[in-house]
Amino acid sequence: MRVVSARLNAAGAKRRFRLAVMFSAGDHGATHAAADGLKLFPTSQAVEVEAALAFGMVGDATRAESAAQDVNKRHPLDTRLHSLWIPAIEAQLALNHKNTNSAIQLLQSALPPIEFGETFSPSLSCLFPTYIRGKAYLAAGQGTQAAAEFQKILDHSGIVWNCWTGALAHLGVARANALQAKTSQGADADAARVRALAAYQDFLTLWKDADPDIPILKQAKAEYATLQ
Repeated sequence: MRVVSARLNAAGAKRRFRLAVMFSAGDHGATHAAADGLKLFPTSQAVEVEAALAFGMVGDATRAESAAQDVNKRHPLDTRLHSLWIPAIEAQLALNHKNTNSAIQLLQSALPPIEFGETFSPSLSCLFPTYIRGKAYLAAGQGTQAAAEFQKILDHSGIVWNCWTGALAHLGVARANALQAKTSQGADADAARVRALAAYQDFLTLWKDADPDIPILKQAKAEYATLQ
């Protein structure tokens, strides 16, 4: 029973800082949630790698690198860790420094078939490397490639389940198509704009009952209004 309880508590900790990352859009909520998770479960590989990624996503490079190095030392032969998690953390840190090419290259090990493999929960994968790759392509101005990455997440909802990447993939598709609309001409631009509007609508419908003050929701509404 103690083992089951520990696993459930660790899963709860991971959910808390996943939500903090999604809703904070860079404030200290995710940092505090990740730090609390590490204090409660210092030997949990799952908590440590997700905390490292959470630190990276809110720009706390020092903690992200420290957590990643620690779990890397303790699990030097873990395939999932070295093919999915460490590349995702390193790519996020590269992206924080606007090094999009490096971020994309770091994620080469996280391509199919391992890209769709399980992480630490049976039948569950948030596809973090895919999401970060999509962000990297978006930051690099490659709308078509970015849209394809975010669409992968939507196409694999059966393994993503209720991970926040599944919700934000709609916004990623919208932004990627909006970028294509800006960089294309004629019928191609019009088609991309239509796809972007539809994806924004999907995202806003999904979040229709959310707190209107959530930063990423406010950004999405502003982008949608500009595109109309």
